[in-house]
Amino acid sequence: MSKYQIILLTLILYKVALIAIGLWAQRRTRDNTDFFLGGRQLGPVVAAISASASSSSAWTLLGVSGAAFAWGISALWLFPATVGGFLLNWMWVAPRLMPAARRSGAITLPEFIAGDSPARATILRLATAIILFSFMFYVAAQFQAAGDAFASTFGLSMQVSVLVGAGIVLLYTLLGGFWAVSVTDTLQGILMALTAVLLPVAALIAVGGFGALLAGLAGSSDVIALSPTGKYTGIAALGFVVGLLGIGMGYPGQPHVVNRFMALRDDQALGKARVIAVAWAVVVYAGMLLLGLCGRVLVNELEAGEQVFFVLSDQLFPPVIAGVMIAAILSAIMSTADSQLLVAASSVGYDWRVAGGAAKPDLLSTRIVVTVLSIAAVAVALLAPETIFKRVLFAWHAVGSAFGPIVLLRLAGFRISSGALLGSMLAGFVLTLVLYWVPDTPGDVAERLLPFALALGIAWWGSERS
Repeated sequence: MSKYQIILLTLILYKVALIAIGLWAQRRTRDNTDFFLGGRQLGPVVAAISASASSSSAWTLLGVSGAAFAWGISALWLFPATVGGFLLNWMWVAPRLMPAARRSGAITLPEFIAGDSPARATILRLATAIILFSFMFYVAAQFQAAGDAFASTFGLSMQVSVLVGAGIVLLYTLLGGFWAVSVTDTLQGILMALTAVLLPVAALIAVGGFGALLAGLAGSSDVIALSPTGKYTGIAALGFVVGLLGIGMGYPGQPHVVNRFMALRDDQALGKARVIAVAWAVVVYAGMLLLGLCGRVLVNELEAGEQVFFVLSDQLFPPVIAGVMIAAILSAIMSTADSQLLVAASSVGYDWRVAGGAAKPDLLSTRIVVTVLSIAAVAVALLAPETIFKRVLFAWHAVGSAFGPIVLLRLAGFRISSGALLGSMLAGFVLTLVLYWVPDTPGDVAERLLPFALALGIAWWGSERS
């Protein structure tokens, strides 16, 4: 049996498993609380790994390893940035958001943000618009990653690859909602962690160990790749480092991540989930950075750094193992879109309707929204392709700057006026959008910090201790 036949067989079996999970989850989905939060009965393993996988996805497997391959040593700043974001979320946000969401009865993050504000309807509508715009790019990045991977592995066209991947994601998300998404994300997260151990270790052995890796990097003619701040020096170098560390500030405002905190069943589950999630982050991000650096020694040239994962998988493992590994990770990349898709659908199908005073939607109308959003994301992936690293970080910071400052202040015990709340959301989102289109600063420090800082300042100015 050829490698491609093995990959195809593994993919089919994996997809059958995902659909089976969707059918199982369908029996546990009776109302919107079940569909969006799993009845607030999420256990520690599912909560920790599904939240981790949904926040990482193709950006981690391809983007981070690709950045290490392209940038060299300076990419290591991504490790404290991402792990720091995990720590902020699990050590400070989660233990406050879980009980607060239960007290308020909030099902979605926008509903928690709006609270009992007099401008509740306007806040919900604005939050929905921000999520819809940003997550179309986020979901499209996942579909595009899947399309790139399928196309490079099987020689399929990009159009067919994206459509196949999106179709499977749509099917199991429609069937089981939050339960299906959480359980499948857990499976994907475990696969990601296993691969983040096996592939980098194999690459390190191929290089000859850490000593040989350091010697190989030191012997490179690319001086910039050996600098901890890349091509930047002086103030620009400081901006580069701070800009990368600023990625961690986006974590508290991510609806598809923090909704797992809202769904946890109790404090005991939270305590266990915290340990699992942080350990997962350390393993996966360290592994992908190591993989990219080893790739600089093992691979001469790549058209795109984000392909180093697939190139090394093919080079370092025999066809059977390489086939299974590539197939499993292709599935993980493709399927991570489900969490963002479900959150975007919840905002359109739930928050927008609630804001208008309509009855809370039934599951049929919510599933229609999921379908429409999937079609829109496929269109973006096919008609407006962009690098995965850049597209994900744009959506990440647009949503994180719009919601993160408000979430942090609300959980710190501050009551924010309606005007300040709306102004903060608009400032964080619009400034991120504007800075995305202007020339880049070192480490994109302006895009990653200024919108968040401005939004935090506006929210703080209009707040008081509750």
